[in-house]
Amino acid sequence: MTRALAILDQLPLGTLVLIAATLGLAPFTPEPHIWEKLKMLAAGALTRPIDIFDLAFHGIPWVLLLAKLARMASHRPQA
Repeated sequence: MTRALAILDQLPLGTLVLIAATLGLAPFTPEPHIWEKLKMLAAGALTRPIDIFDLAFHGIPWVLLLAKLARMASHRPQA
């Protein structure tokens, strides 16, 4: 676990933002895949393996970005 956190600490925030904005939202039209898959998940229609893979593939950048932001917020230097 500490190794994973060390790797997360080394990832630049700008890179994670760029990856989440591109891969996490692709394709942009007619709607981002992540949004489509989240709607399918909420409706209980996320059953095909390709759809589950798509959710993971487009969701991982967002999870990494949120984890990085949470880690940065919890490890602020004390003034």
